[in-house]
Amino acid sequence: MEMTASKIHPFFSSKKILFGLNSIKELGVEAKALGGSKVLIVTDPGVIKAGLIDFIKPSLESQNVSYIIYDKVAPDPPTTVVDECAQWIKEHGIDMVIGFGGGSSLDTAKGAAIMAVNRGTILDYCGKSLVPKPGLPKILVPTTAGTGSEVTNVLIIVSEKEGMKRAVYSDYALGDVVIVDPMLTLSMPPAVTADTGMDALVHAIETFVATTATPFSDVLAIEAIRIIAKSLPVVYAKGECLEARYDMALGALLAGLAFGSGGLGAVHALAYPLGTEYHLPHGRTNAIMLPHVMAFNLAGANEKYGKIGEAMGVRIEGLSPIEKAKASLMEVRNLISQVDISYQLKDYGIKKEDISKLTMEGMKYSRLFIPNPRNLNQEDVKKIYTEAWQS
Repeated sequence: MEMTASKIHPFFSSKKILFGLNSIKELGVEAKALGGSKVLIVTDPGVIKAGLIDFIKPSLESQNVSYIIYDKVAPDPPTTVVDECAQWIKEHGIDMVIGFGGGSSLDTAKGAAIMAVNRGTILDYCGKSLVPKPGLPKILVPTTAGTGSEVTNVLIIVSEKEGMKRAVYSDYALGDVVIVDPMLTLSMPPAVTADTGMDALVHAIETFVATTATPFSDVLAIEAIRIIAKSLPVVYAKGECLEARYDMALGALLAGLAFGSGGLGAVHALAYPLGTEYHLPHGRTNAIMLPHVMAFNLAGANEKYGKIGEAMGVRIEGLSPIEKAKASLMEVRNLISQVDISYQLKDYGIKKEDISKLTMEGMKYSRLFIPNPRNLNQEDVKKIYTEAWQS
């Protein structure tokens, strides 16, 4: 407690968050209040195909806010997409950006808003606090319940040249307004619901056990875990259940607020290569690696893992700290299985001989080992991937 009490704990959040059913109807009013007269809606083809754009057009039109749509966002957005989107902003006289979609759309919108007023390429600003000027005003609207990107000060992009994910950390990546409307998540199919929901759960679990956890992230993360563990199986089985969709949207939002201030860990580090090398969805890669990294980490965070299990509904009375932690791990495995996700690498066409390559790629993200509750070296990474392949 003495070491914790001596620290200064930051908390990062957007300036304004609107959460609730039909909150998307406030988009036009919020855009106008931010001075938006001609806005760029940044989204992806899937959102357009699902007809979700129809949720936002009437609100903007009612406030006489004109808009154009950039719908070329790709999963795990490459830097070229972010820079191209920024060029659209300059060419069309855009004065505000709306990110509308999953994490890739939100990160692209954040990056493009920054690059609209800063020189160079988005790659120039990878790292912490390197962006010199605030970007254009932006409103971030998630259509999934998972990434939490709408409330974090980080955006993730893929450097095509390096073939790896890079991160821009900047307070200028925070949204001016965030609108989280559970109604927008109703059209998500079961597989996407499962992947994005597990993404949110990983955010909460990793943050809760991280050495960089704060009093803020602890409170937000454990509540997110409780909500997600209860609602994810329900919404996976019955996607039209509005109560469960509401809970998942809230859980993902809380998890985003938690990890935005508390940090992540080795699950993300070892999941990233599965996305860049095998093009698996980010939430799925997190779900695959979660139980294996948890098993490795137990010795470093018995007490906190036990609290996670308790939040998930595990009966832990009378158990020792390590027994509580192991019970928590078992509950996480059960939850992943309930939403029909395999956490075996070989089920995704990954060969055993690929483990060496994965190990080398995973080591490129060793910055995320620092807040992890147990230290890792290259041999540890190889063992975790091996366990993930043969378990």
